[in-house]
Amino acid sequence: MADVSHRGDMTSHPDVSEMRERYARMLGGRDVALVDGPVFLLGLYCAVSPWILHYTTSQPALAAHNLIMGIAIGLLALGFTTAPARMYGLSWAMCAMGVWMIIAPWIVGSGPDTGVIVNNVVIGALAVILGMMCAGTAAKSAPMP
Repeated sequence: MADVSHRGDMTSHPDVSEMRERYARMLGGRDVALVDGPVFLLGLYCAVSPWILHYTTSQPALAAHNLIMGIAIGLLALGFTTAPARMYGLSWAMCAMGVWMIIAPWIVGSGPDTGVIVNNVVIGALAVILGMMCAGTAAKSAPMP
């Protein structure tokens, strides 16, 4: 195996400026990295909340709805993590999903109780807030023409 411990400082490399620019482009827009995790956890909680709050039998349509919406929010979070430059435009879609989560108990559900309503309103409000944070960061990191 080759001994690579003798290598010098990277600043003497002939392509150091190009490598720095490429690294900066690669990390561009990664200010939202702190939001990716909470968005994924929110999606995960949304997906399992019918079983945590035990309303799968009383609100089967809403239980299926929350499962699907939770998976969708989780997939958005994974997209924000793996392809940030392409996915940050969908931050507004997450805001729309949050608004839908707030009103869904009355549209999808049938006579939801207070716990179900509060659960969906909190999930929806957090989705709107996190979506706006992602959208704000995407707008701030977008290159100026």
